[in-house]
Amino acid sequence: MNPGRSLTLLLLLGASGTTAAYDLDEHWSVTGVLAGALQCQDVSGASDADSCRGAAPVQPEFSFRPDEANEFAIKLGFAAGNALGPVSPFSVALWAADLEDDVRQVNGTGRSHLLTAWYRHTKELAPGRSLSLTAGVIDAADYLDENAYANDEYTQFMNAALVNGPSGFVPSYDAGAAIEWRAGVWSLRGVYTDVHSVESGGTHDYFGVQGSYRLRSPLGDGEYRLVLQGTSSDLPAASGAGEAARRAWIVSADQQLGETVGVWARVGNQDDAAEIEFEWLYSGGVALLGKAWGRPADDVGVGIVLARGGNLGTEELRVLEGYYRAGLTDHLAVTADLQYLWEEPAGTGGETSAWIAGLRITLAY
Repeated sequence: MNPGRSLTLLLLLGASGTTAAYDLDEHWSVTGVLAGALQCQDVSGASDADSCRGAAPVQPEFSFRPDEANEFAIKLGFAAGNALGPVSPFSVALWAADLEDDVRQVNGTGRSHLLTAWYRHTKELAPGRSLSLTAGVIDAADYLDENAYANDEYTQFMNAALVNGPSGFVPSYDAGAAIEWRAGVWSLRGVYTDVHSVESGGTHDYFGVQGSYRLRSPLGDGEYRLVLQGTSSDLPAASGAGEAARRAWIVSADQQLGETVGVWARVGNQDDAAEIEFEWLYSGGVALLGKAWGRPADDVGVGIVLARGGNLGTEELRVLEGYYRAGLTDHLAVTADLQYLWEEPAGTGGETSAWIAGLRITLAY
């Protein structure tokens, strides 16, 4: 997608702020997101990489609830353009959204545009306690490694290293199942998926478990999570011969500090027996809510990432990102985004850095 076409799309999105979808009746509802972004990069250390590119993803989701205990849902994905992905010299995506190449031939399965299709049954065990089971084509990221301030590429940070922990490997859009248990401030989730891997050309089993605790204090709520992840031994080994499994853990936390400030952090590590991009992760940031300056629909986010120690050619990655998101209506927001990336390839002594400026408009309905 060229810059002129991207700018036209952004203007059209801005004109569509009155568009919204709600519950169609007591059983059917439609939700989703329509977004457009234009990003420009100024790169040092990589030849011919300066560029401006755009993309426009659309993800409608349809839900049917015959009663309080059961739900069926389908999410579709369409997109035009791949933003800076094809010309970026970095190992992480500069916009973590599902773009044109992501929604076609999803995970090498031959399936396009259908992202999730699942059924969920929820059993209320007692007041404040429930057990849910979901099965179908699922997104494991809907259940694992969430964060109140750094988990949504449409309304928060754009860089993939700030949306989820890059030392982990939560898969999306494969057949699987998830179980969720909630009891007051405690919750426990388990996920299994049969992952189709484009990189390995085969499949492997993925297992993820997350335990979380919600802290309620005079300062505000906080959520503290431990995520454990693993796969079957069907992935390429780091030695270049044979196969190995991946194992990782991530601690993810977010905490309110009064009515207008929030802080968050992630720390993670994964075993390097298999081919991995990063072994260690350290990230964190601050969120400021616009209520502090009289614009309750606005927010500001600043985040930083240090990831290092992989065996696929990247020695170290540093990311700094800041954004200002301005709410124009209840459903429409525009975000000005600025990223700085620095990456050191393993064993070369060289480095690549870049400034990436972005403009994103999101219509959530």
